[in-house]
Amino acid sequence: MGTVGNQGLEKVALVTGAGAGIGRGIAKVLAEKGYRLAMTYNSSKDGILDVAEDIGHIYGKEPLIIQSDLTVRSEAENTIRKTVEEFGRIDLLVNNAGIGIYDELTELEEDALDMTVHLDFRAPMLLSKYAVREMMAQEIPGNVIFITSSRGERAYPKDSIYGGMKAALIRAAQSLALEWAPHGIRVNCVAPGATVHKPGQSAEDEPLGNKIPLGRLGTPSDIGEAIAWLCSDAASYITGINLRIDGGLILPGMPEDTSPEAGYGWGKVYKKEKE
Repeated sequence: MGTVGNQGLEKVALVTGAGAGIGRGIAKVLAEKGYRLAMTYNSSKDGILDVAEDIGHIYGKEPLIIQSDLTVRSEAENTIRKTVEEFGRIDLLVNNAGIGIYDELTELEEDALDMTVHLDFRAPMLLSKYAVREMMAQEIPGNVIFITSSRGERAYPKDSIYGGMKAALIRAAQSLALEWAPHGIRVNCVAPGATVHKPGQSAEDEPLGNKIPLGRLGTPSDIGEAIAWLCSDAASYITGINLRIDGGLILPGMPEDTSPEAGYGWGKVYKKEKE
C-alpha cells in the first residue's frame, strides 16, 4: 500500500543526488515506504538508471529521473517544476546532492570553493523555496530534509568550506522551520557520520568502524530509515532539529582517521629539533 497524503493521493518525494551512496539508499527506502519518487543526477546516468530499474521492478512504479546540474541557479526551479508536472504534487524534498572538498583555505582553488557553496548551500535553499511554494499552494503539510553531516557540528582541519556549509544548513533549517510551521510544513536535518558509499564496502569491515562506539560504519539504509521515520506521522511534533546518524562517532571527539597512531585525537605533536 502506498503512502497516502492528506488529499487521498500517493505522496511524492524528490531526492537529489539519488544515483549513488546515501542518496541511493534514501530513494530505495522511500520507495519501500510507498512514496512515488523523482530523483536527480548530474553526471552518473548509469547509477540512477540502476536505482530506477530496481525500484520499478520491485514496487511496480517507475521513478521520474531528472538530469540536473544544481550548481546552475535556474535548475532548482526547473527540477521542482518537472516533479510537479509529472506527479501533480510534492510532499517531501530530500536535499541530498552535494560535494565534499577538503583543503586548507590558503590552498583552495576559488572555482572549487564556488562550486561547493552553490551545490551544498545555495541549491538546497532554492529547491526548498520552490518546493515549499508548491506545498503551500496545495495546502500540503509536507517535509523538507537537509542532509548535513557530523562535520557540521565538529571542526576538522581542511574542512572550513564543506563543514561550514553543513553548519549553515543546520542553522538555516531552524529559521525555515519557524517560517513554515504555520503551514504545517516541517523542516529537519539528518546528519550522517562515516557511511559506506560504494557497493563493495562493508560497514562492519571498514577500519574506521573499530573507532565508532557502535562498532561499524553507517549504511545508506540507516539514513533512509531515519528520514522515513522523521517524515512520518509518528514524528509529527518534530521540526527544526539536526538528527545525527553516526553510531556515536563524534561523542568522544574521535576523528575520522583510520591510522593506529591517531588514537582518539587528531592533533599533531610538535617536536623541537635538538640543537
